[in-house]
Amino acid sequence: MEWHRCGIAELHGLYGREETTPSAVIRSCLARISKLNPQLKAFVEIDTDGALRAALESDARFASGEQRPLEAIPVGIKANIAVAGLSHDAGMAAREGIRAQADAELVARLREAGAIILGTLNMDEAALGATTDNPFFGQCVNPHRAGFTPGGSSGGSAAAVAAGLCVLALGSDTLGSIRIPASYCGVFGLKPSFGKGSSDGLIPLAERFDTIGPIARSMDDLVLASHVLFPIDLATAMRRARILGLGNSGGVDCATSVKAQFQMVLSEIPPIEEYCGLPSAASRIGEGAIAVTIKDLVPHLVALGEERCGQMSERLSQRIGDGLDRSLEEDAEDTYLMAAVGSMLRDAIGNNGILITPTTPNVAFAHSGTVPPHQCAFTALANIAGLPAISLPVGLDAEGLPIGLQLIGPVGGEALLFAQARMIN
Repeated sequence: MEWHRCGIAELHGLYGREETTPSAVIRSCLARISKLNPQLKAFVEIDTDGALRAALESDARFASGEQRPLEAIPVGIKANIAVAGLSHDAGMAAREGIRAQADAELVARLREAGAIILGTLNMDEAALGATTDNPFFGQCVNPHRAGFTPGGSSGGSAAAVAAGLCVLALGSDTLGSIRIPASYCGVFGLKPSFGKGSSDGLIPLAERFDTIGPIARSMDDLVLASHVLFPIDLATAMRRARILGLGNSGGVDCATSVKAQFQMVLSEIPPIEEYCGLPSAASRIGEGAIAVTIKDLVPHLVALGEERCGQMSERLSQRIGDGLDRSLEEDAEDTYLMAAVGSMLRDAIGNNGILITPTTPNVAFAHSGTVPPHQCAFTALANIAGLPAISLPVGLDAEGLPIGLQLIGPVGGEALLFAQARMIN
């Protein structure tokens, strides 16, 4: 039985019919990680003993009929989210030796619901990037194509789910760090409304934007995980959605395959109300958001001390230096732009609007190639406005690489997004 292809409902059905046990499935997951992870480099630390102990408890719970909503579901956690006893490094050599003393609140919620934490997952250094080409923990690989990026910064989370190393994963999202890798790896990712879930135990990148959210292989699994992690207002699903589209793709140049798939999806959903309220191209908004994020990151790095900061990679140091080189005028413009765009988007979406965009302007690319300049052009919009957003897979390009679609909804409107996403996928 290929347990690694099963979702939550399928696994629970197998457990309930005594066709397998949690211990057998967790041992299978650990064996699969041992086999595939040396190439994928999705996991960076495995809690073998802890996972097997938890599986034994789940065996007993299923035997006694006391299973919980996520009982015996294997889960991976991004390395910037605290897992008790494991390294809490955020992909940084500068945090080497720092281990989490307790679970992050959302990790604790997963455990309380019966989930089994397998270990921590690879990411971009300090969560500043979208390739998961980590100089200390290895170059994470997209399961769809050897040598290609899974995206980032939650690249290990998306790659692990796509490769069947775990059923669910937690990632963090500052400007698209859940949705970009979900798009590149052909899985589902949710960035909840800002403040919807606890940020306890998350190493910050930019606290004004940071959120934690789930990644899954199906909408069913994404929804079940979300109900465990956050309070979901089910009443929003009853609202009649208005579908909005960015005029001229917000001025962002998209790959031909992405444009074609996007247009095909648009032709199959209700009429779209074009939204042209952005004060400048979406790519410019993304650039401003990155600059603001770098400024927010610096105090957190300085707090580590000079010796630890000296262990940052040259690449990260260069990115930070470039961000700090911006003039006061540019800083003021970035701050104004973030506030203006956030307000405009919230007003346009209201309480029932859904803005539909490609998740990314391009598909996954080779680690050895040039990094596209505007990967977060569409995803950053939701972070700037504090709005919930989902990336869902909507097909493959001619080379077999996944293409993602993004839905951005109203504050607190996760259930409305779920309902609309089910109509599309």
